Amino acid sequence: MTTAPPSPVPTTADKSGRFPLVLGLDTFGDVTHDDGDRPLSHAQTIRNVVEQGVLADHVGIDFFGIGEHHTDDFPLAAADVALAAIAARTSRIRLGSAVTVLSSDDPIRVFQRYSTLDAISNGRAEVVLGRGSSIDSFPLFGYDLADYEKLFEEKAHLFAEVLRGGPVSWQGKTRAPLRDQDVVPYTESGPFPAWIGVGGSPQSVIRAARYGYALMLAIIGGSPARFAPFSRLFHQALEQLGQPARPVGVHSPGHVAATDEQALDEFWPRYLEVIRRVSKTRGFAVPTLESFRYEVGPQGALYVGSPETVARKIAANLTTLGATRFEMKYGMGGLSHEALMTNIELYGTRVVPRVRELLAR
Repeated sequence: MTTAPPSPVPTTADKSGRFPLVLGLDTFGDVTHDDGDRPLSHAQTIRNVVEQGVLADHVGIDFFGIGEHHTDDFPLAAADVALAAIAARTSRIRLGSAVTVLSSDDPIRVFQRYSTLDAISNGRAEVVLGRGSSIDSFPLFGYDLADYEKLFEEKAHLFAEVLRGGPVSWQGKTRAPLRDQDVVPYTESGPFPAWIGVGGSPQSVIRAARYGYALMLAIIGGSPARFAPFSRLFHQALEQLGQPARPVGVHSPGHVAATDEQALDEFWPRYLEVIRRVSKTRGFAVPTLESFRYEVGPQGALYVGSPETVARKIAANLTTLGATRFEMKYGMGGLSHEALMTNIELYGTRVVPRVRELLAR
């Protein structure tokens, strides 16, 4: 198999001010099932994710991300450890979080974990920071949800200061102050790319611009076009704040199979069950088959279908949103490891080249 060239650093513009097109995959480590539709162990699910990340590298995907969760359905609570295992077996794919719940973590430790990953991977680490739409980590680590906004604001500020390099001085209300504190390990080639994930808050868009992060739009339902104002707001804020241009990315769920019908048949029952289960705590509306078909159609947020269907939808929405990066959150609790591996192979060998072809016109 021919080795693909290293993936581009996604937050660096070329001489004309354009950012490279980056096409990646994200997973939350959803528990996979065996051929008898029985859930596998957490340990086997994690081992499967490592194999999936290795395959993503082999088929030419630019980025592989793991999102942090702390529940029985999503047991990948230590994404950086799994990413390090993938890094040791790959050479080109960029690796990162999707997302790290910074509000219930310590910015210093997050930086140390991902700068260690950056060393192991020879400069391929990234991090996407989020407030935590899934709030399981707050009681687990002893944080008060009443401090939800304050925690993220202060910690996003501190993390930005650490990324700059050099001794850090910082003071806030959510943790002990720092005075000329050295933070190791140092990165070899400057700060690794860092993004803030935004699910619908203009304040979060402004925060990303203010602290110098790239913007990742988490679009999990409804029309992607409604996020276009956030892209414009981000670029306007960067300009007004005197910040350099930074890219916009999109994270959305999806599933690729050989045909549209197969993809829908595989994904729909799993999607219904997962949304029905989390709706009790997240306030999501339980989907109907009609609403599901809308979401997988041209105006919806789900990228489910054949390689051609998914590629055309990605290309169209990147153009609409002024984005240069797309990460498909693949997988859904209950799908088999084999179905996920097929998804990854089709995404890398057929979807990614097709998107590049469509956007090159």
